[in-house]
Amino acid sequence: MVSLPESFSDLSRRHRLVAYYALGLVGMVLFLTVVYFYGMRTLEGEGPEYTVFNALTTVVETMTTTGYGADSPWTHPLMNLFVVFIQLSGIAVGFFTLRLVIIPLFTGAEVDLDSRLSPKRDHVIICEYSRDSAVLLDELRELDVDYVLISSDEAEAKALADDGYAAIHGSPQDAEAFERASIDTARAVITDAGDANVNTILTVRSLRDDVDVIALTDDSEMERVLRSTGADTVLSPHAVLGRRLAEKAVESFTAEIRDTVEIGGDIEVAELPVSHGSELVGSRIRDSQVRERTGVNIIGAWIDGELQLPPDPDAVIRDNTVLLVSGRTESLEKLSEFTRSARQFDSHDRIVIAGFGEVGRAVDDLVTAAGIETVTVDVAERDGVDVVGDASTRETLRAAGVDDADAIVIGLPQDSDALLAAVLAQEMNPDVEILIRVTDTDATRKALSAGADYVLSVPRVSARMVAQALRGEEVLEPGGQIRLIRVPATPFAGSTIADSGIADTGCRVVAVENEAGETTVVDPERELSGTEELTLVGTDESVQQFLKRYDVTPAENSRAG
Repeated sequence: MVSLPESFSDLSRRHRLVAYYALGLVGMVLFLTVVYFYGMRTLEGEGPEYTVFNALTTVVETMTTTGYGADSPWTHPLMNLFVVFIQLSGIAVGFFTLRLVIIPLFTGAEVDLDSRLSPKRDHVIICEYSRDSAVLLDELRELDVDYVLISSDEAEAKALADDGYAAIHGSPQDAEAFERASIDTARAVITDAGDANVNTILTVRSLRDDVDVIALTDDSEMERVLRSTGADTVLSPHAVLGRRLAEKAVESFTAEIRDTVEIGGDIEVAELPVSHGSELVGSRIRDSQVRERTGVNIIGAWIDGELQLPPDPDAVIRDNTVLLVSGRTESLEKLSEFTRSARQFDSHDRIVIAGFGEVGRAVDDLVTAAGIETVTVDVAERDGVDVVGDASTRETLRAAGVDDADAIVIGLPQDSDALLAAVLAQEMNPDVEILIRVTDTDATRKALSAGADYVLSVPRVSARMVAQALRGEEVLEPGGQIRLIRVPATPFAGSTIADSGIADTGCRVVAVENEAGETTVVDPERELSGTEELTLVGTDESVQQFLKRYDVTPAENSRAG
């Protein structure tokens, strides 16, 4: 959805040009009308009954060629010449209107994408983003971060611009492209140009030394090179994906609590994945009695790859569910006893890793360090590969021992191969836990339908990592959409938490800190004095909605969760 500009200065250059053109056209018609009116009264001898509205009608009829004036013929030579001028002006206006308004409006035929940009300041310049640009741009839009995307693919740039995104065509290795993107007023530059990252960074540094540069790379070994070139932050999404997939796989064996954020007063917010075989699997959230049995509040849940905040009480907890909970440390540890797998593992615990690229190597390092046996599969024979073959075939999976493996982590470069491998693994071993990386955002739901227990999307994780780098905040996974902020309770003085309206924004209060610095768990019926500080949890979108509605500023120690 394209947001409406708040002022005339926020309009794009093309829209400002159209506005100027419309104002000029109105002024031109009024000028011609006044001159024609006095010409008819003085040169043609019309009496008082001839009004300025008669003149306006004749001018418009003449300019639009719907008529050449009810006042014709004219006797004075100057009036005839003036009418000819009006006729020619009408033809010119028609051509300009066709080119400037009609053609771009109905065909999107405008080629100059720069003219669609609104004035930029404190924005982000994105270069050659190759991980589903729309996902990142939508992410930035939700965070109210202004941006300009530079793409060397003219068709992609035009398609994004036609969809309402601020995109221009150009090479990020040319200083001129950055100048068109207003680098002099930008806050950061994000480059995802692959082998051209170094060239792009050097181009940026030749223009500005003080702008933040964030580089994305699929090769974590390039981090030192990119930093020495001038990058302030280097992100390696595939390596992070591998570690997160490995952490999820290891949790099936260790049941450790991860991604814990301390709020204060021994209260924490954490994510607890529900392992395959947990006694919670199959029960509805309202029937799970988590609060009664452990003292923990379920404030959100990832179910079938989608975030529910708050969760639907009738939602069924499945193998791939991740619970977002708040409570005291001992309560979280007690809950982990219910989320862990009921299976008893022996010394033959084994995880198959399909694909030994950046993701596969990261998985292998972490899983091996946890003392769990791994079998690696890849189409190329290289160090660290145990089985050489196509992991999307039954023969290769059987050779890797999927039939009796506890889990399989799929990190194949093509989503179609990854989905096929997931289906085959599920068929060969119905009890195997399937964790999969997909490169297309739309493939997430397909992977869950194919039997995957846990899915991570490269575009989604990459966008979250960029947002994290821009905000300087830590983002909880698996989806990284959850943020924790601390805000003053001033707008809610005299109201209870339940009646405050905070829930209407999609945010939830997870802790309250009083003037003495004491942090307590939430009592919905507690009346707020306005001097407290509230800790809220919500998605990026709901947090932005809350901040706009109540016009409050988060505390400096607010962070994502």
